[in-house]
Amino acid sequence: MTTTVSASTQAVRPLDDWQPEDEAFWAAAGAKIARRNLIYSVLSEHIGFSVWSLWSVIVLFLGPAYGFDPAQKFTLTAVPTLVGAAMRIPYTFAVARFGGRNWTVVSALLLLLPTTLIAIVLEPGVSYETLLWVSAVAGVGGGNFASSMANINAFYPQRLKGWALGINAGGGNLGVPAVQLVGLAVLATAGAKHPRLLIAVYVPLIVIAALLGARYMDNLPALRNDKGAMREVARDPHTWVMSLLYIGTFGSFIGFGFAFGQVLQVQFHAEFATPVKAAYLTFLGPLLGSLVRPIGGLLADRWGGARVTFWNFVAMATGALIVYVASRQESLALFLTGFVLLFIFSGVGNGSAYKMIPAIFAAKLGPGAAARRLSGALMGIAGAVGALGGVLVNIAFRESFLNSGRGDSAYLTFLGFYGLCMVVTWAVYLRPSKHRLVGV
Repeated sequence: MTTTVSASTQAVRPLDDWQPEDEAFWAAAGAKIARRNLIYSVLSEHIGFSVWSLWSVIVLFLGPAYGFDPAQKFTLTAVPTLVGAAMRIPYTFAVARFGGRNWTVVSALLLLLPTTLIAIVLEPGVSYETLLWVSAVAGVGGGNFASSMANINAFYPQRLKGWALGINAGGGNLGVPAVQLVGLAVLATAGAKHPRLLIAVYVPLIVIAALLGARYMDNLPALRNDKGAMREVARDPHTWVMSLLYIGTFGSFIGFGFAFGQVLQVQFHAEFATPVKAAYLTFLGPLLGSLVRPIGGLLADRWGGARVTFWNFVAMATGALIVYVASRQESLALFLTGFVLLFIFSGVGNGSAYKMIPAIFAAKLGPGAAARRLSGALMGIAGAVGALGGVLVNIAFRESFLNSGRGDSAYLTFLGFYGLCMVVTWAVYLRPSKHRLVGV
């Protein structure tokens, strides 16, 4: 077996002949190396998610002195979601081009751009166009997920991918409630006039994540996710089926995470008249959705990703129906219950859907390097398309509140979409057929 020496620890590591499906190799060296890379990948991705979702908190600081209406604020949260989705394709390529460790360091340091720009421009009197451009730069944080998932997917064997990818993504997703909790702390202590305190927290964390990645992570020479792989999976119908399903799971998670605080302030203004009151609840849904994502992966490892994903969409449709009924009845308690369910099951669905991706190619090609290569490419595409769901969620809320002052039409749209995802999951992956992929 060929070995390489990592400059970070000067220890001999079996990276050139990476064979995670070999149980002897995995027990002797692979598990320890993969676990170490997973830990620092989660840290960097977590901070990336926090920076990506900064504007879900910043809009709570934009009081009357800024002069922006709710529709403009929904746009400010939609723009970084859109840019983050677009960044996921090149970030997936970057892991193979530059190496997992190298790109983790670079992508972490890029987070200094949006944070620094916010610190420079954010004050009453700033133009709306300026804030749109600055919010767009925060999209670099959304790309971190794709590169991190492609990297970790290559380190783990098929039997553990659901767990590993769930931990990696769940730990990253926790960046959304984390930044919202930091925002709550700033609002509750310093007040809405001091959004730069958020930046003062995250700039040193970004630098620390970059340094730890450089010190403890590895570049995996066997990782290859070239343009040929991306072209190949783009021609595979399963790519677009999984992208649709991921819009329903991750798109819901990130869209609701960005919009929930504003929805509370607009739809239940009497109860949430101040930003700090909304902030007390804004973090709860993303926190629960992040914590249960590994559970979705574990359930998929045990019962199959498609089966768990199907029933999860049933649960999400139920949650959307509860939210709609609560909105019509103006019941805050029922409204919060429905949204908590949506966050929880979007997290479970994130884990189970991502488990399906490597399982598809393992069923078609068998476990091995070819399946890992195509799985990484599909994760990049599905991650990018799925993140567009966050844009659609914010647009749905924007149009609904503009037209009626309520979110009812948005909730019905979500209900219909989850129903579509249920049907597609059953028809493609669960319906008895000679073309059905075993093990998905």
